[in-house]
Amino acid sequence: MKKLIFFALLASSFHSSAQQNHERYIQKINGTSLEFSMEAIPAGEFSMGSAKSGNEDEKPVHQVKLDAFWMGTYEVTWNLFEPFLYKDYEVTKSTDGKVPTEVDAVTRPTKPYLDMTFGYGKDGQPALAMTHYNAIQFCKWLYVRTGVFYRLPTEAEWEYACRAGSSSEYFFGDDATKLAEYASFKDNSGGQTVKVGTKKANPWGLFDMLGNVAEWTYDQYDANFYATFKGKVAENPENVPTTLYPHVVRGGSFESEAIDLRSAARGASDAIWKQLDPQIPKSNWWFPEAPFVGMRLVRPVKQPSHAEIMDYYDKAPIKDF
Repeated sequence: MKKLIFFALLASSFHSSAQQNHERYIQKINGTSLEFSMEAIPAGEFSMGSAKSGNEDEKPVHQVKLDAFWMGTYEVTWNLFEPFLYKDYEVTKSTDGKVPTEVDAVTRPTKPYLDMTFGYGKDGQPALAMTHYNAIQFCKWLYVRTGVFYRLPTEAEWEYACRAGSSSEYFFGDDATKLAEYASFKDNSGGQTVKVGTKKANPWGLFDMLGNVAEWTYDQYDANFYATFKGKVAENPENVPTTLYPHVVRGGSFESEAIDLRSAARGASDAIWKQLDPQIPKSNWWFPEAPFVGMRLVRPVKQPSHAEIMDYYDKAPIKDF
């Protein structure tokens, strides 16, 4: 625990410098050869939702004001996710062939009984089919490894970062025929994921915000949540999850139609994603029927206290049906 707090203090020191120079950076995972990049997303205000949509859960359009943060350049890949899943694999990625005690203490997923890559491959491919709880525990593993607080984006942060200053249906405009330049989706995916970064990035340097795999947000899904902010400016809104289903997923996937890849389009997790799971109670870690959901990291500019961070990570999983 002392080492963990020490790492947190180091991160806080880095944070002081980074706050003054909010810019892209590379995060190295201490004790390994692994690293990933984070893009600087500026503070700002935007109109969330879509007045043009036929989906009522995207209305009313409302103003949202957000603090600055960083977001992962790419969706989390198996290269980063697999060392968290398996201690033996983490050892092979560790520079000294060891896993620190405090890292080893982080709860890891149970071994899946299926090939959770679904035959799509691992190197450079987005990690997928993890539960919301699994995604948050991966963030905890990163915190113990780096001392930096990583978490899931809120739904508002995700849409703001995806739009990248745009107000059109897609961040590149309203012409869906251009979608293939930026996204792997039903029309061009061949029914599987592609390596991250294969398509063009959005204006803020984020790849695969549309398509490839849908991405977890932290928020509980509520079709009427936007009505809470009608006529108001919502500041850093989040719908804190209190039940297992549904949670918001964003961005659509390689299975999605173009209309579901719009910046404002909302998706939600569903119990049927575990219909094939034979475990009783069902697994806290995997969605055997959701090879289309993955994750992307966020880091706030203002890092919370160690106690607040652990409160985020250490909420007990809610038992499945």
